Amino acid sequence: MSRQFADQGQLLKADLDNTDVDISSRDIVFDGFFKMRRFKLKHRHFEGGWSEQFQRELFCRGDAVAGILYDPKLDAIALIEQFRTGAHAMPSGPWCLEVVAGMIDKAGEAPEEVMARELMEEAGLVAQSMELISRYLSSPGGTDELIHLYAIICDLSEAGGIHGLDSEHENIRLQVFRAEDVFAAMLEGRTNNAATLIGLQWLQLNRQRLRQ
Repeated sequence: MSRQFADQGQLLKADLDNTDVDISSRDIVFDGFFKMRRFKLKHRHFEGGWSEQFQRELFCRGDAVAGILYDPKLDAIALIEQFRTGAHAMPSGPWCLEVVAGMIDKAGEAPEEVMARELMEEAGLVAQSMELISRYLSSPGGTDELIHLYAIICDLSEAGGIHGLDSEHENIRLQVFRAEDVFAAMLEGRTNNAATLIGLQWLQLNRQRLRQ
C-alpha cells in the first residue's frame, strides 16, 4: 500500500488559526529590560472540541532584524562578536560570533530601515544591496520574537574594528573571514545561534549566484 501524504496546501495554510484561541486574561508579570506576559487561554483541538483552560508565560520581544554580511568580490563573510548573557554557560564562553541584528522598537519603522541603522552602528558599514532571506519566529513556544533575516552585500575590504553604542553597553568587534573557513566551522564553532546558522546556510546555497 502506498503512503498517503498530507496535502501540499497544509505547508502554506493551517486548518486552525488565531480565531480558534480563546484568551481569558493577559497580565504583565515582568516589565524591565524585557517584558513577560502571563496568558490564561484555551484552544480548539484538531479532532474537535476545546482544550481545558491553561496558563502560559510569554517572553515579549516583538520584531527584530538580522543580516549576514557578504562580500562577493572577496568571497568573504563578516561576523560580529559580543558578550551574550544567555551564552554564559556555553563551553565556548559568552562571546558569540553573530550576524548584525537589532530590535524594531519604533512604531511604523520598516525592517530595512532598522537593518541599515544596525549595520552602521554595529559594523560601520553601508549596504550595497539587501535581500530578504526569511521571516521566522525564533522560538514560538516561549517568545513572540519575529526575525526579519537579510543577506547584505557590502564592501568588506576595509571592514573591522570595534563598534557599538556606549549608551546600550555595546562592545562589538567586527571580523572578516574567508567564506570557506566560516562554512567549515559553522556547525561546531561559535556561530551557535539560529539567525547566524540560517543566514550562513542560505549563503552556501546562493553563494555562486551572488558571485556572478
